[in-house]
Amino acid sequence: MTEKPSMPDAVANGLSMAVLNAIQNPVIMVDAKGLVAFANWEAESFFGASANHLARHDISAFIPFGSPLLTLIEQVRERKAPVNEYRVDLSSPRLGADKLVDLYVAPVLSEPGAVVVVFQERSMADKIDRQLTHRGAARSVTGLASMLAHEIKNPLSGIRGAAQLLETSANDEDRALTRLICDETDRIVSLVDRMEVFSDERPVDRVPLNIHSVLDHVKAIAKAGFARHIKFAEHYDPSLPPVYANRDQLVQVFLNLIKNAAEAIGERHDGEILLTTAYRPGIRLSVAGTREKISLPLEFCVHDNGPGVPQDLLPLLFDPFITTKTNGSGLGLALVAKIIGGHGGIVECDSQQNRTTFRVLMPASKGQAADDDDMPMTKGNLA
Repeated sequence: MTEKPSMPDAVANGLSMAVLNAIQNPVIMVDAKGLVAFANWEAESFFGASANHLARHDISAFIPFGSPLLTLIEQVRERKAPVNEYRVDLSSPRLGADKLVDLYVAPVLSEPGAVVVVFQERSMADKIDRQLTHRGAARSVTGLASMLAHEIKNPLSGIRGAAQLLETSANDEDRALTRLICDETDRIVSLVDRMEVFSDERPVDRVPLNIHSVLDHVKAIAKAGFARHIKFAEHYDPSLPPVYANRDQLVQVFLNLIKNAAEAIGERHDGEILLTTAYRPGIRLSVAGTREKISLPLEFCVHDNGPGVPQDLLPLLFDPFITTKTNGSGLGLALVAKIIGGHGGIVECDSQQNRTTFRVLMPASKGQAADDDDMPMTKGNLA
């Protein structure tokens, strides 16, 4: 029996690199001296440094002081056996906030003292769990809205009518008070009307849509009004498949997100909003009551360089009545979460000083986009 010819080393090494770079998780190899001997593309992104730069430094230079990862590496070297560690916090000014990871550390038997480390970021799983909590909160608002529509709007109508009658026979001083009553009742009715949107459970018409035409439409609205002083940039993936959605609701979602970004930026002269789209395979959600899993490969992001969201508010950001605005109602982002959840997707936020990203993940449509002629043929400028 003849042996198969062995693969040339150069070809084998090239294939190994290609496989490691195709992995969606950061992977590094730490040699016996503690230097980062290899880092795949995801690891370069995770550490914010090139593989060449990583290779010139000890792994301890890139992770928080006293991190459990260093102990795990020593443990694997001594035992020569792989170790798993879950929910390790690597948050630092270098890596950013909310860097919670699961670690897999294993020895490299062909390289004495070397170990390979695989990082599985926990943030996405945790954010999906929070997203399901947000949906429950939105359902509670649904019941509250139905009750308010009956129990509050009807009495308010009577109060407003009585104030208008009094206004006809009041003097100038009293007329100012009746006008105040009318204005405040109108404000409360407007708030209840906004909450009633949550109780609308009617099915919506959905079609395959080109997300870029939706984003360009919203951008045109913003630049003609509330964001006329802000610079916009785009980084679109022109090969993106259509999204199966309701156009009007998606316009409402991204109008809310861009308006939030513009208000966060305020009047600063260097304000910028970056719109990005990408295909990110790997995120899958289980459907309750079935074994079915829905893939969410379409990623649409709104980035801004405003001051950022306070860290204590991030877990609650999509809950109703949570807001940082002086006169805000806290229903805009809750409505965004409801609409995207109704489309089978999720929305989440990452925020640091001068960098906030709202990320919408949605399933792709299997059909052709209704507005395919509007598909941009080239990528925009990346800010």
